[in-house]
Amino acid sequence: MDFKTRTLQELRARRGALSSKQAILGLDGFVDTIVTPVGLRAGQGENFTPIATISEFGQRILGAAGKSTNIELFPRMDKLGGNGPIMANAILAQGAQVTYIGALGSPTVHPVFQDLAKRAKVVSLCAAASTTAAEFNDGKIMLGQMKSLDEITADKIDEVMGSNEWKQTLAASDLVALVNWTMIPNMTAIFNDLVSRVLPQIPAKPGRVFFFDLADPEKRSTSDLVYALETIAKFEQFGQVTLGLNLKEAQQVYPALGYGSEPESETGLRTMAEKIRKHLDLTTVVIHPEGVRRLRHARRHLVGPRTVCRQAAHHDRRRRPLQRRLHRGPTDWSVTRSVFGGRCLHQRSLRPHGAEPHSRRSRNLPHQLELIALVLPCP
Repeated sequence: MDFKTRTLQELRARRGALSSKQAILGLDGFVDTIVTPVGLRAGQGENFTPIATISEFGQRILGAAGKSTNIELFPRMDKLGGNGPIMANAILAQGAQVTYIGALGSPTVHPVFQDLAKRAKVVSLCAAASTTAAEFNDGKIMLGQMKSLDEITADKIDEVMGSNEWKQTLAASDLVALVNWTMIPNMTAIFNDLVSRVLPQIPAKPGRVFFFDLADPEKRSTSDLVYALETIAKFEQFGQVTLGLNLKEAQQVYPALGYGSEPESETGLRTMAEKIRKHLDLTTVVIHPEGVRRLRHARRHLVGPRTVCRQAAHHDRRRRPLQRRLHRGPTDWSVTRSVFGGRCLHQRSLRPHGAEPHSRRSRNLPHQLELIALVLPCP
């Protein structure tokens, strides 16, 4: 049985247990406009030849240096976007109770988030950010306008949600997922407020998971990144912490913590994940490597004392075809217990070749569950 089939079966089997779990997610929110760059137009509407690759698009841009150019972006759709809303949809699809706090619209929730608002409790802190996502055969270019995210602060959460309700919601939660650190300038300050002021005032809950996703920290300074990671590590005193990274993010975090480079091989990736986890003393570190390899079976490897690495099979996809997971915990757990028990599985939904365009952050997960982002402990 392949990984995807087993994952779906286990999710169905656990659906009853997940319905009793409560999750808080935040803090971003994007309206994603999916576009196709036009290379050669032959008529109105979709009667055009698209710019097929990022390389071709880049050459068009370079050719305009010292001059000017006009590139048409043909709109495909507006969709819900943001790491947090997408993760919220994935968890809602499995029956958990979700409270979403983030940039969903002001003064009212933006229409793209209306379905989310019907199925989850939502608290909007400010207007949604926006992304224009140009899709090509070999990747995507995402152009974001994120000024509204500057409004997301610890004080704004207290103001909009109410300090007591914020604490009560946190106290009831099995999962607290705070994602998209890079794009929210005040996120580290929010982390600090949680570990210094809020969490010490609420009772501990066995099995509570804290999940963090940096979201491509290239534009942030090394000092900012290290400070955020050190602050994330402080959440371990209040629960089990999972840090989710893709390959590029791991290659930024690793040297920021004082390590050299590692090869993009199985051994190198396992070394990076293990050292990052041990350096920060986290429960779990997830790395989504990129490459062209395909794994057809889930495999389990013993890395060292009380550390397990798993490789998960993905379908044919040029990006993120491989996931490795490092755990601190007993090595005799079954694969099922590791994926759906007190540890976590964090994978982004992937689009098979030929499917409709989408933003990196926008997918219709309830209808096509491929590899979901799920970080909920089960009994």
